[in-house]
Amino acid sequence: MEIMKSDEKRSHRLNYLLKYYLINPKENDLYLRAKQMGVTDSTAKDYIRTVIIQAHKIHSK
Repeated sequence: MEIMKSDEKRSHRLNYLLKYYLINPKENDLYLRAKQMGVTDSTAKDYIRTVIIQAHKIHSK
């Protein structure tokens, strides 16, 4: 079994959260979904910021 690097894991999580947010653009739901991944509050908030920035970039194209 290959162990995933932490940056790879973060990337997978962010991609998943971005897809989720594009379907359901509610910050609170996004936060809860991030917390379900077992991350700390600060990591969940970092994920949310990153995902929202990415979503805005997608919508502005």
